[in-house]
Amino acid sequence: MKKQRAPTGFAELPILEALPPEIRPAPLAVGTEGHRARLRARFLAGGADALADHELIEMTLFLALPRRDTKPIARALLARFGSYANAISAPVSELLSVEGLGEAGVSALKLVQAACQRLAKAEVLYRPVLGNWDRLMEYLQAILAREKVEQFRVLYLDNRNRLLADVPQGSGTVNHTPVYPREVVKRALELNATAMILVHNHPSGDPSPSDDDISMTREIKRAATSLSVVLHDHVIVGNGRWLSFRKAGLL
Repeated sequence: MKKQRAPTGFAELPILEALPPEIRPAPLAVGTEGHRARLRARFLAGGADALADHELIEMTLFLALPRRDTKPIARALLARFGSYANAISAPVSELLSVEGLGEAGVSALKLVQAACQRLAKAEVLYRPVLGNWDRLMEYLQAILAREKVEQFRVLYLDNRNRLLADVPQGSGTVNHTPVYPREVVKRALELNATAMILVHNHPSGDPSPSDDDISMTREIKRAATSLSVVLHDHVIVGNGRWLSFRKAGLL
């Protein structure tokens, strides 16, 4: 059964009364400020699950656009990009084309994306990544799953398989990124890394490896092995999906 949300106003009083008096909005507040106060109260009482996607976007834009009605902008973003996650991950150029958003609004959305990525990275940095594989995949999905062009990154690990650095090696087109094995291995030596994991995304959403992906991985493995650097894996990230070369028997 679909959950029904009470309309904004007096029906929300039980939720609002659960809040401390200092953050409880006046029940008769009207207009934009009343709407914002009730959204904030509902969020503080019930967390993100208490709000729909367009309401989360509205709240994200409150501070950036203090004198604007952010509801139409939020609905326009959802209509164009389909979800909250897609909206905050959209390219800046596309966001700027949404009427009423402007640089301040775009900055607010991209700040949320940056915060999500920073939090995800904190869960894997300086920790043994092979024992925290699910967290690692969450991080890689956060930074790569919705990118519009291919990006190639290398995760460099120490002798305990803890993540030392996540280094972008380059970006390319929708289906190709130039990769130079010598540069990949050279960076490992500079970081005193003893192992690494290759990562790149497929903007199509399909993580199946191409022939070029397979041959490039083998080249890097040969170069790394000659210098006693272990290549643990190559992960291809799609949208909500990923493929491990090692688990697929390709490494």
